[in-house]
Amino acid sequence: MSTQSVSTHTLTTAQAATGESRTLRKALWAAQILLAAFLLVASALPKFAGEANAVETFAKIGWGQWLRYATGAVEAAGAIGLVVPRLAGLAATGLIGLMGGAALTQILVLEPAWALLPAAFAVVFAAVAWDRRAESREILRTLKR
Repeated sequence: MSTQSVSTHTLTTAQAATGESRTLRKALWAAQILLAAFLLVASALPKFAGEANAVETFAKIGWGQWLRYATGAVEAAGAIGLVVPRLAGLAATGLIGLMGGAALTQILVLEPAWALLPAAFAVVFAAVAWDRRAESREILRTLKR
């Protein structure tokens, strides 16, 4: 293989990797937007509004209704962070923790079968956090200064 063909092959491989990266980024953006909408509209807002199911669920958990508001606030903040490119990685990282708590609560207190939903969300959030790790590092560096 000549030097020219090796260079061409390397360039083609790099272009393919960039194309795959763009496709992955677009797929993650779609997931981020959908999950942000779900977290804000279907999860946080009912908690803030005192929807009967939300009140009942947090009564079963037994830690008081303050946890309902705190959870709603974390969900709303995470939803907003997911759609801000610079904050998406950190928001996703925080939401992994929230989903871990939700999964454990489902398993230990509520309905174990429903633990699969927050676990699946956590996997998507982990992919977002990994994809946005450079932005997250930059924010953390800025905060250290």
